[in-house]
Amino acid sequence: MKNAMPKNSTQTKAEKLREDFPILKTMVRGTPLVYLDSAATSQRPSQVLAAYCLFCQSHNANVHRGIHSLGEQATDRYEAARERVASFIGAPSKHTVIFTRGTTESINLVCYSYANKFLKRGDIIVLTPMEHHANLVPWQLVANITGAKLRYWPMKPDGTLDMSATNDILKPPVKMVALTHISNVLGTINPVTEITAAAHAIGAKVLIDGAQAVPHISVNVSEIGCDFYAFSGHKMCGPTGIGVLWGREELLEEMDPFMTGGEMIQEVFLDHSTWNEIPYKFEPGTPPIGEAVSLGAAVNYLSDVGMDWIEKHDHKLAAYALERLSSEEGIEIYGPLNGERGALISFNVEGIHPHDLATLLDRDGIAVRAGHHCAQPLMRQLGVPATARASFYLYNLHEEIDQLMEGIHRAKEVLAYAR
Repeated sequence: MKNAMPKNSTQTKAEKLREDFPILKTMVRGTPLVYLDSAATSQRPSQVLAAYCLFCQSHNANVHRGIHSLGEQATDRYEAARERVASFIGAPSKHTVIFTRGTTESINLVCYSYANKFLKRGDIIVLTPMEHHANLVPWQLVANITGAKLRYWPMKPDGTLDMSATNDILKPPVKMVALTHISNVLGTINPVTEITAAAHAIGAKVLIDGAQAVPHISVNVSEIGCDFYAFSGHKMCGPTGIGVLWGREELLEEMDPFMTGGEMIQEVFLDHSTWNEIPYKFEPGTPPIGEAVSLGAAVNYLSDVGMDWIEKHDHKLAAYALERLSSEEGIEIYGPLNGERGALISFNVEGIHPHDLATLLDRDGIAVRAGHHCAQPLMRQLGVPATARASFYLYNLHEEIDQLMEGIHRAKEVLAYAR
């Protein structure tokens, strides 16, 4: 077995950052936790936990409605979080940042409020085979409702999109392109800026699922040029129950509300209503206020750490894991093998079902994901029912990848003995 990679400045900083994450001190069956499941949900630093607690203890009130001091404090902090998020993703205005419950709700909002209104029979929606169900199933419903058709971008054997097919895929009557920025299974980093430019050249709109991108790389929606961008707080050191939809202002203005109720209205009469301005038109009822404030704290934390550093650290971890896994006999890896990938690797070990592997790794305190990862069509294309997935973040160390490999060896031994 190879020795652990020697420490460097990146590794040293990661060791220091780990002190900010109390959960990483958890013991699992007497063994220190090795958390390799950040693509599903990242852990939260003390700074984010403290921000939520401080809001609940000192500023808790509903927003936008009360004129008392506590209500004004809550509103100020809620709107400050929106401004931080807008700056973090390069949005031209904070008013184009809509708080949702997560990436899933953000995509559904676009499907119901934009696509169902503006798409018609015969229009084409372009997706990719690597989409998470949250960016596939809603478009199936749009197609059923509007009469539009779905078209899938061909994927090469290495898990990347076949960009030579661009002219065949992106041609009228394509009206919408929806794709993931970074695949949650393959780790593929899609050329979203190039695809957006090609889509706009034929008058199509572009939605990007950025759930796996915003936590790991610098994202600037203005530079990408897309029309909608969606992501979640809980994958970027923030809480669950909070997500973001960014949209072009002119498109958001044209869209109808996704949900109705309080706050999203301007005036209500017995027979009709008028809508509030954006973003409030899309934020009915009492929003996730404490969660939004915590997301703002998470954005501050990531900014302080440095997104360039996070991207570099994640890349080193993924490259090292790729090296270790690919050198092991009987392991099949899915997605690009050149190291140009996101901070995750999906794989299967010959003779071991991924669920069994995850269970045995858990005995060693190693948390990985196993299953179809909400990407069943992709699993069928790969010819497997499921995979194991190890995913990394700013608090992971190279030594933890070595522990993963040791755990795989022990799993092989256990199952060989059982046979």
